[in-house]
Amino acid sequence: MCQFIRSVFFGNYFIGIIAIALSIESCTQLRLPLNSAAYYTILFCITVFYYTYAYLGPLNAGNTTNPRKDWYNRNHRFVLRSQVFLLITAIASGICFLYKNFTAIQSLPFVYWLLAGIVALSGILYYELLPGSVLKINLRNTGWLKAFVIGFVWACVANILPFIVAQIETGPHQVETSFLIWLFIKNFMFCTVNAIIFDIKDYADDSNRQLKTFVVRFGLRRTIFYILLPLTIIGLFSLVAFTMSHHFSLATILINLIPFILLFMIAWSMQWPHKILYYLVIIDGLIFFKAVCGIVGMNFINN
Repeated sequence: MCQFIRSVFFGNYFIGIIAIALSIESCTQLRLPLNSAAYYTILFCITVFYYTYAYLGPLNAGNTTNPRKDWYNRNHRFVLRSQVFLLITAIASGICFLYKNFTAIQSLPFVYWLLAGIVALSGILYYELLPGSVLKINLRNTGWLKAFVIGFVWACVANILPFIVAQIETGPHQVETSFLIWLFIKNFMFCTVNAIIFDIKDYADDSNRQLKTFVVRFGLRRTIFYILLPLTIIGLFSLVAFTMSHHFSLATILINLIPFILLFMIAWSMQWPHKILYYLVIIDGLIFFKAVCGIVGMNFINN
């Protein structure tokens, strides 16, 4: 059981589940039909494949000081096979998706193509996947900007892509623009704070690489008290203000407040060291929990 749990979290499979949960949350909150199984399959496979990419390669060989890298060293063959399986499954599901929705995709407005292109380009540049002769930019090495890039990409995956896919599969659908923008900003803030917390875990490596993340630039306590906690409080009060202005029920507001309160508590707990599984299970798990709260809260929105 312990080995299975490590595989789920170290192997980034839980990240794929989070991506699906956030997409379902977005469709539920926007009152859109859920996306197809083909899309969720593509989303899961690409997310896991993408996040695992950083842990493959000869640079990790022989490094047993990091439990996660040690797991990849000991399960290298399994990970490679998993990557191949995920890629093949994503391609097969993508072909099915294109075949079924080719006409709708062709008639998609340019603005949707532009948004999808920005998300794809941000993801590609994060790992510098384009040849250096084309564009040599690695957003992963941009220091303090890294957390905001991660938050932006996740907000797009959580809110923009499900909306675009809904237009393709069952559209057209009309949604309140201000609500869509607010959901995007909420996920952007939440995932950005999550990324900054993860930078605390990587403080030693980032400092050695002279990567000026928030925690390297400002130190641990300043990052917690001047960045993490204020951002969380701003997010909490903006959630209350927006939901009250839109006359959401008290139950809906309270349910959606729970993840922000837990995020505040986790940010506070970063004053003390934690093992890597704490980050992968508790901190990433909070994003999953936020999605669950968003879905459940919609059941009370008209009460």
